[in-house]
Amino acid sequence: MPQAIPQLTQFRVEARDNGLIHLVFDCPGKSMNVFSNTAIHELGTFAEWLHRSDVRGVVVRSGKDTGFCAGADLTELGVAYEMIIAAPPADRFDMAFDHFFPLSHAIRRLETSGKPVAAAIHGVALGGGCELTLGCHYRVATNSRRTVLGLPECAVGLLPGAGGTQRMPRLVGIDLGLEILLLGRNLQGQAARDAGLVDELAEEGAEVAAAEAWLLSGDAHSIQPWDRADAVPLDHAACSAPLTAHRARELARMLGHEPAPLAILDCVELGLMQPIDGAIRSEMSVFSALIQRPEPRNMIRTMFLGKQAWDKAERAGKIPPEVEAAAAAILQCSAAAVASCPQLRCAGFSADGKQAEPVQQRAGRDYWFLSQPRIKARIAALAQETSRLIEPLSDVARLQLDHACVRNGALPAYLGGATGIVELASS
Repeated sequence: MPQAIPQLTQFRVEARDNGLIHLVFDCPGKSMNVFSNTAIHELGTFAEWLHRSDVRGVVVRSGKDTGFCAGADLTELGVAYEMIIAAPPADRFDMAFDHFFPLSHAIRRLETSGKPVAAAIHGVALGGGCELTLGCHYRVATNSRRTVLGLPECAVGLLPGAGGTQRMPRLVGIDLGLEILLLGRNLQGQAARDAGLVDELAEEGAEVAAAEAWLLSGDAHSIQPWDRADAVPLDHAACSAPLTAHRARELARMLGHEPAPLAILDCVELGLMQPIDGAIRSEMSVFSALIQRPEPRNMIRTMFLGKQAWDKAERAGKIPPEVEAAAAAILQCSAAAVASCPQLRCAGFSADGKQAEPVQQRAGRDYWFLSQPRIKARIAALAQETSRLIEPLSDVARLQLDHACVRNGALPAYLGGATGIVELASS
């Protein structure tokens, strides 16, 4: 007896007369699709159902005009961070792995369902949204300036944890894959087609028909390149040169103070030498260690939540004058600290706009600059002045200030802006 189509809230499952079904991503009450915990588990439910179904194929598409999917629900991710950090240290890794692996597992189950799956992509497909398309056997994208694919997690201190560090370099090659993963390079249109990130371009409004046409053609298949019988993991020598070059660049840039780029390099290096099932588990192991660090939380605060608050006020022409005044004062104090201790440039303090001079220390879990009394004293003085300035501000104004201090170069994003520098000095 055919299995009943699952009832979902973040997706719709629509049956077609031609034997195909559409999995329509359409988060209720949101202007853009994001992967909430509910959406992640619903995708897993659908993938398990697909294994037992007799459908001919699946079109994955968005039900929104705004785009395909913008990635993870970062607000929920922040809640998960606090839950993990509140747990005993011995429990945190397993808790993180179990909490975040379901999306990777759901996409893996989707691509191994034995049914061909085609993505019809219009608008942004970023982060987890891009990772979902990578788990499809065929990708049709509209030839529109609005349609952009990429994996920007590094910009908020994270790494793609749903197979992105594994599927992307396998599809587009290691060199371009690392540019997408580390440098935030997005692809669209013919560039995405030439790279192999998408299989076909279509005019806006024709992408769904093109995806269906492939599924109904003799070319449709349900085997990913990495699952073919002749697929073999790479030798380390085949990928060591670009990995070494990017690692050297990251260490020269920030001495490892932003751990996400180095974690991404670890994922690629560990994963490409393994079959995909081991690779995605290695990726999640690295992610589970990274998410326990404070930098992702800080960068989500400054580069996502703070940016949202700043942009909203800027659009309304209502940046609070007290925020602008505090940002200017902190910039002045930061510039004085850097003038006194130029090594702070190597920790991401760029208030004077000058390039960092190389130093030999590499950051571990602790920041090297806090082990040097003179620099620590300058940080403490900066934090004391910052604390005075943020004390009267509302929560929203503090978010705006955190972003403003990163935006103007006063404070590095990985330290959490004004709020973070005060927390750092008091820890």
